[in-house]
Amino acid sequence: MNSQIHNIHQQLMNKDITCTALVQEKLDLLKQNINNTVNALLDTLALDLAAKVDAKIANGETIGLLEGIPFGIKDVYMVQGTYTTASSDLLKNYKSAYTATAIQKLLDAGAIPLVKENCDSFGHGSSSENTIFGAVKNAVNPDLVGGGSSGGSAVNVAKDYTVFSIGGDTGGSVRQPAGYNNVYGLKPTYGRISRFGLMAYASSTDCVGPIAKSIEDIRIVLNVMSGKDVKDQTTYTSTEIDQDAISSSENIKKVGYFKNFIENDAIDAEVKSNFLATIEKIKAKRIEVKALDFFESETLVSTYYTLAMAETASNLSRLDGTNYGNRIEADNLKETYAVTRSENFSEESKRRIVGGNQVLSQGFSDEIYLKGLNLRDQISKNFENDFKDVDIILSPVTPNTPPKIGDSLKDPHAMYLSDAYTVGFSLGQLPTLTVPQGTATGLQITAAKHNDELVLKFANFLKDTI
Repeated sequence: MNSQIHNIHQQLMNKDITCTALVQEKLDLLKQNINNTVNALLDTLALDLAAKVDAKIANGETIGLLEGIPFGIKDVYMVQGTYTTASSDLLKNYKSAYTATAIQKLLDAGAIPLVKENCDSFGHGSSSENTIFGAVKNAVNPDLVGGGSSGGSAVNVAKDYTVFSIGGDTGGSVRQPAGYNNVYGLKPTYGRISRFGLMAYASSTDCVGPIAKSIEDIRIVLNVMSGKDVKDQTTYTSTEIDQDAISSSENIKKVGYFKNFIENDAIDAEVKSNFLATIEKIKAKRIEVKALDFFESETLVSTYYTLAMAETASNLSRLDGTNYGNRIEADNLKETYAVTRSENFSEESKRRIVGGNQVLSQGFSDEIYLKGLNLRDQISKNFENDFKDVDIILSPVTPNTPPKIGDSLKDPHAMYLSDAYTVGFSLGQLPTLTVPQGTATGLQITAAKHNDELVLKFANFLKDTI
C-alpha cells in the first residue's frame, strides 16, 4: 500500500519524526514557491497545530490517522480568519468569516492546513494562468501550464509540498491538472461532499475533490469529507468506503469507452495509441470492453459552457464592491458598480460573465439556455443507459498534452476544448477519478452515480495492470 498518510502516521507514532519538523519542512519548500503555487502560507496556524500533535504523542496519547498530516487548500475555500482571494483582484483583501464544511471536517480530524493555493481566478480557466499571483508552473516541466483551475493544488501534491490538497472540480478542474502533473484527482458524485464554504462557480456541477499521490490517500480523505450537511441541501448520507472493499476487481465485468473520443481528429496521436494499448491490456485480463456512442465533444463543451457561464454570471453578481470585494469609487453608484467589476475581474471572468448574462437574457434564454438544460438531461439519460450495460467508462483525461505557458491566454477557444473529455461527466454529476497511468495525461475512470467505491476499485485494478 503506497500511502503517504499511513507512512507519516506510523512515523509520528514511532517518534521517528516530529509533526513540527514535518510541517516546517513543507513550509520551507512552499516558501520557495518556484512553481507559483502559493497565494498565502498558513504558517502560524500550521505550526501551532503541529505543536499540539507533538504534545499528544509525547503524553502517550493515540492520534487519529489524519492527525498531523499537512495539506493544501485551493484558494476558493473559506477558512476562518485567512485570506480567501479566489486569485482575484476583487477579493485580494477578503478574509473568511467562517470555514467551509469540507475543510472543517479535515481540521476536526486533525489534518494541518499549510497553504491557500494558486488557481484560475474564481475557477475560470483550464491552465491556472488567469490569476493575479502569476501562472502556476507544471511540476514536471515548468515551461508548461500546471492545468486548471486547481493547478496550484495539483502541483503542490506532485512536488511533495503537501501530502494531499483539496481542489474544486466544476468541469474538470481537479481531474485535468491531476493528469497534467501525474497525480490522482477525484471528482466525487455530486452532493457526496458539502459545497458550503466553496465559492460558487457553477452550482449544478461544483464538487469538492481531493488530490493525492495514492488511491488509498484519496479514499481516506474522501471518507472524512463525505456526508450530509444541513447547510447544503444537495448533500446526501453516504456509506464509508472500506479499504478491503476496493482491493479486488472481481465485480467488474465490462468496461466501456466512447469511440468518438478516440476517433476524433483533435486527439493527440500518442494519447490515442496509448489509450488503445491500455484497452488491449484490460481485454487480456478477460474483462469485456465495449465501444460506446456518445455526444460529440464539441456538443459537450458548448453545453457545459452555456450552463456554467449562466450560473457563474448569477453567482458572481453579488460581487459589486458593496458587500464584498475591492470597491472602486466613481461618480455615481451605477458607475461604481461598473468600474469595480470591470477593473477587478480578470478578462476570462468577464468573458464568462458577459456570456452568461447573454444566454440568460430575454430573447436568448429560450433559444440557448433552455436548450442547454435539455441537452444536459439527454446526456444524463445517455449515461443511465450506458451504465445498464457497462460497469466502468474509461477515457483519456485530455485530448492533448499540457500547452506552454501563455498559449492558452492567446486562444481561449482551445482552452475550452481542452475540457472536452471531462465536462460530460460533470454534466452527468458522476464520480470520476484521474489516475496517472495509460497516457501522458493519465486516464479517467467513471462509474454510475453514487458508485465512488467502484471507481477506486477499478483504479487499484489498473495500477496493477498497466
